[in-house]
Amino acid sequence: MYQISAKGARTPIELAWDALAWADPSPAGAVDAKEDSRTSWRLDAFAETLEDAEACVAIIEEAAPDLVARIEQVIERDWVTLSLEGLPPVKAGPFIVAGSHALARQSPGKISVLIEAGPAFGTGHHGTTLGCLLALDEVRRRRSIGKVLDLGTGSGVLAIAALKAGASSAIGTDIDLDSVLVANENARKNHVSGFTALHVTGANTPRIRQGGPYDTVFANILMRPLIGLAPDIASLTAPGGTIILSGLLHHQAPPVRNAFASRGLDFQTRIREDGWSTLVFRKPGQALQAQ
Repeated sequence: MYQISAKGARTPIELAWDALAWADPSPAGAVDAKEDSRTSWRLDAFAETLEDAEACVAIIEEAAPDLVARIEQVIERDWVTLSLEGLPPVKAGPFIVAGSHALARQSPGKISVLIEAGPAFGTGHHGTTLGCLLALDEVRRRRSIGKVLDLGTGSGVLAIAALKAGASSAIGTDIDLDSVLVANENARKNHVSGFTALHVTGANTPRIRQGGPYDTVFANILMRPLIGLAPDIASLTAPGGTIILSGLLHHQAPPVRNAFASRGLDFQTRIREDGWSTLVFRKPGQALQAQ
């Protein structure tokens, strides 16, 4: 395993992230970008082989010539254990997301979500997940969460948090089979009922349609899939329902906002966390009553 890192101003980092994330196929198995300090941003990518790592460097330097990307070999170690040691509990409003190593020590009265470090995205530490949890807190303050659809569920953290906060049921979907298996297992570990994770692409499938319409919809994925899914998400959302979108660097938020607003959805707010944006929309109509 190889890690490719670069530091610089926000604009070149975002350009390099876009280039790596949307290369088809991408030599990077995972890509992340975030603020490193008040004046600097950091890009991290991971590749399985040195050849792929060098291809990542070439893409970064072509997209953003001002950046200097460095390759470092990652020594094989027990990364799950090490990552757990380095992941403090995440607090987002009333929610606490942590592994079992830390969750037992948390304050009572909070909504705790047990998520161990693993192969699926979503420990709560990423700015996109954090933004979605903060948006979910706003939903639960105003009305019943109701039926949930979580597109790109990853570890299942958002759907599980919603169920623990009072959702009546939740369907999670992911294009990655490992994530689906992990999400279902995490639901069992959290002792929540009414959750199903499906291995599907897109949102317009019979199983998803049959479960709708949904009162709260999460889609924490990427800009282009979000724009493409706008018609289906709008159709699947119940009148008065809330749509929470993330996976967006700040400069990617406007086109996604336009795509959903053009479907007659009312923009509510934008949450900024760690260099990432979460957009919240409401579908016109009568929502569920508050709990």
